[in-house]
Amino acid sequence: MPIPDFQTLMLPLLRVYADGKEHINSAVTDALALHFKLTEEERAQLLPSGSDSVFKNRVAWAKSHFTAAGLLERQKMGVYKITPRGSDVVRQKPSAINLKFLDQFPGHLEFRTPRKKQTPLDKNHNEPRDETVTPQATMESAHEKLRNGLAAEILQQIANCSPTFFERLVLDVIVKMGYGGSRQDAGEHVGKSGDEGIDAIINEDKLGLDVIYIQAKRWKNAIGSGEIRNFIGALSGKRAKKGIVITTSDFTKDAKKAVEGIDYKIVLIDGLTLATHMIDYNVGVSSVATYEIKKMDSDYFAEE
Repeated sequence: MPIPDFQTLMLPLLRVYADGKEHINSAVTDALALHFKLTEEERAQLLPSGSDSVFKNRVAWAKSHFTAAGLLERQKMGVYKITPRGSDVVRQKPSAINLKFLDQFPGHLEFRTPRKKQTPLDKNHNEPRDETVTPQATMESAHEKLRNGLAAEILQQIANCSPTFFERLVLDVIVKMGYGGSRQDAGEHVGKSGDEGIDAIINEDKLGLDVIYIQAKRWKNAIGSGEIRNFIGALSGKRAKKGIVITTSDFTKDAKKAVEGIDYKIVLIDGLTLATHMIDYNVGVSSVATYEIKKMDSDYFAEE
């Protein structure tokens, strides 16, 4: 089944604590995963940032709302216990627990609607929120949308650049990723091979223990298997075993199969992957704003 949202998790979560005992976070997460019959793949699914699993994040947020409402209390790091108020809620046998239900308890409404200075613009433009999504997931989803939009913008800009500029852009990305030694060393090879579709040669590492041959194609159409076979032939002529084919478009299924099960190590980088690397390694982009997501340091508050 799909991973339940954090409000759907609330009632089963409180029932786990209903025995009045202390429970560690990992045991609670396991119990809920079993209750909802989640697969290992669903439990392992990560947030866009990769910082935590989606399921664990939703359990943690449900627990945070319970703590704010006074239904759970932290005993020590990673260990929680139900409160008398929480036990009363369980005895009421509610059909569901959600944010609206928790707003009846002092402190919860303030927890999820922190004070801020409201302007007339805020009053007239209150956008509806999807309250089944955790705040962290909302931020990460927005971040992913911004990245995808930026990647599309980068690819559109690259399409208007000259082939020579594209080759240099490719080298900038490869060097930023730790290959090719210095940018000056890598740049010396641009356009100097002059044969068989090899656009550049870079060092695999800063010591130059091996070299990598690069083919850069600023194409609109997908790269087919024929182009890959030609590149393999060019590597063979150079007695080389490693190469990278980078394009602004994509690769056909046959092209991807062409690099499987061969003696050559060939990496295919499509347009979206190239744009993503540019964003990650700050090539052709600049930071506009930085936001930090912080959580409480439980170790700080641990008393001996």
